[in-house]
Amino acid sequence: MASNTKATSVKRKNKQEKQGRRRKNRLAKKSTQSLTELFAGLGEPGKAAPVAAK
Repeated sequence: MASNTKATSVKRKNKQEKQGRRRKNRLAKKSTQSLTELFAGLGEPGKAAPVAAK
């Protein structure tokens, strides 16, 4: 039978791994831009693209 210390340390390790995975999943949820954000600099569809100011 495993000791209480060993069981506690395993639980702690698993909990920390889960926290890291949850953090990564939270960050990855918004990793890519939406289409409107991606093409926002090109102007409205069907119209000429805006000219960059010099």
